[in-house]
Amino acid sequence: MTRPNSEKSLIIIKPDAVQRNLVGEIVSRLERKGLKIVGMKMMNLKDATLEEHYAHIKDKPFFPGIRDFMKHCPVVVLAVEGINAVSAIRLLVGPTKAWEANAGTIRGDFSLSTQSNIVHASDSVEAGETEVARFFFENEIFSYEKIDADFIYAEHK
Repeated sequence: MTRPNSEKSLIIIKPDAVQRNLVGEIVSRLERKGLKIVGMKMMNLKDATLEEHYAHIKDKPFFPGIRDFMKHCPVVVLAVEGINAVSAIRLLVGPTKAWEANAGTIRGDFSLSTQSNIVHASDSVEAGETEVARFFFENEIFSYEKIDADFIYAEHK
């Protein structure tokens, strides 16, 4: 079941995190926050997918390095859902320039890079919808009610 005002976001656990055995740590942080994993899979990224996903930078001179990095090994992609999920996830992961990320964030704890910054996270609600659709077929997204949802989204009194 999807709650009103629920948002979806795409998380890509990048090759550096896969190689450093951080997949479980990242998933755990998302779950501990109360976000719901509605899709998850490991995959090798193809050039066409990367060019579409990074269309805003594909003509930049540094894009080939990013493309090669993202193809270095499989990545883990997650579709994550929750109320205000996009902004909550952005706080959890920290800024793109990982050396600027606060301790306690995923990037702040595990990275000092812009390219090897552990995860990609959708930067808007619209991007989240588009990106989830890019990486997941409709039948790969699951709808279910978490038993702790009333506690996570409890009304303030």
